[in-house]
Amino acid sequence: MKYIDKSCTEFTEILSSKAAVPGGGAASALVGGIGMALGSMVGNLTVGKKKYADVEADVIVLIEQATALQRKLLKLVDDDVAAFGPLSEAYGIPKDDPGRPQVMEEALRTATATPLDIMRASAKAIELQEGFANKGSVVAVSDAGVGVLCCKAALQGASLNVFINTKAMTDREYAKGVEAEADALLNKYCAMADEIYDSVAARLRG
Repeated sequence: MKYIDKSCTEFTEILSSKAAVPGGGAASALVGGIGMALGSMVGNLTVGKKKYADVEADVIVLIEQATALQRKLLKLVDDDVAAFGPLSEAYGIPKDDPGRPQVMEEALRTATATPLDIMRASAKAIELQEGFANKGSVVAVSDAGVGVLCCKAALQGASLNVFINTKAMTDREYAKGVEAEADALLNKYCAMADEIYDSVAARLRG
């Protein structure tokens, strides 16, 4: 059974155990998927309401994009678990084995690729949350705020899994390239998420 198919109780119990997987990357992907689902909720509570007829077409497109992204993020939960496998095996190779460095480097790249994908998906999710927050039903706008916080957490959480792996890479040029993309995503989308959250909070408290 895939981890994503387990119950919430089962998943969190495994997550809290000393098992190597799932870990922070998988948890980040799950949180991102939950955040995107909250965005879709806002959209679905908006469609069909006369008050929002002028933006209904836009909201329907947002829901379609969010649904696809939600599924992608949930898939990345198990992808992250699978990506850690080769790295776990590489760490078990004796340090005096001449082939260890190359195996380790390849495993680090594999283990880095999935959390970077989680970051990219989370960034796109934050963009969609902006649409839900701006065009969605006012009675559900708080859910867009919660959703964007989840997506930001997913973005930041996945970045830590990127950086812990790039730090161990011997190919520093490759590592710096990956880190540059991760930093760019953090800089742009954390700020965007904060703006969306602040806007939602201001509307709720205004």
